[in-house]
Formats: sequence, structure tokens, C-alpha cells
Amino acid sequence: MPDDLLQTSATLQPGQLLARGVCRHLRAMNFVCVEELVPVRGLRVDVMALGPKGEVWVVECKSSRADFQSDHKWQGYLEWCDRFFWAVDGDFPTDLLPNETGLILADAYDAEIVRMGPENKLAAARRKVMVQKFARTAAMRLQALRDPTAGFGAGFG
Repeated sequence: MPDDLLQTSATLQPGQLLARGVCRHLRAMNFVCVEELVPVRGLRVDVMALGPKGEVWVVECKSSRADFQSDHKWQGYLEWCDRFFWAVDGDFPTDLLPNETGLILADAYDAEIVRMGPENKLAAARRKVMVQKFARTAAMRLQALRDPTAGFGAGFG
């Protein structure tokens, strides 16, 4: 199986641990998630969540002040989702985060939505593109787990 799909808690980076907790919480809300999804060349979201009514949420996981301050692309994610959230741990200085975005407090095991991100509904054509990217990414990753020698090179993920 691909090594990057089999990481344990001991090998995950802090942001990946936050993403795991976020995905667990969103799953309990009947969302499904894909981590590190590329909506368009040059952007990679930490978590994209697809809700039971087709809603698309993006969650950016920030493990430190420096991690947040070095992120100059996050506003580019807004046009690819219905709601945008930051996920941080309990020690993160949340006053740094823009008030017009959602806020999730998370750890490696769970999360809690503290502030709901404002809704900016995607246009139907863009929603279709995002749902297709989500489905293809999830299916390719599952297939790579089942058949790791199938050759998932260019275009994987």
C-alpha cells in the first residue's frame, strides 16, 4: 500500500493530526472528507468536505502562528467552496484569524465548530466540477489502496 496513505499518528505532521480530528467530527455530521485535494493548479486544500445535500466546505488546518502567517493562498480557496473554516488547536491565538471565516477547534481525535463560516453558495457549474474532483480523488485513493501497483502516477490525487 502507498506509504503516504498508511501513516500512523507517530508519523503525521501537526496539521495532519488536526485534519484527522476535523474529518472525524465532520463524519459525525454526515459529511465525507478528502484531505489534500487540489481544486485548481497551484492550490491544495487541507480538507474538503462534501455534505449530505451536496454542500462543499474547505477547512485549512493551521498548527502554529507561523503556519498561518505564511499562508498567502487561503483567499483563493473561497471561490471553491460554500463555506470556509480554519481548524486550529486550543493553544492557537484565534484572534489572528479573520472573523469572516469559520473556526474549528480540533485535536488529533475530534473537533468542534466554534464559528460557522458564512455561506457563499457555489455556482452550479463550479459545484459540479468540485464534486467530480472530490469523487475522482477519493476513488483513485481507494483504488490505490486496493491495488498499489496499478500505477497511479501523474494525475493521482
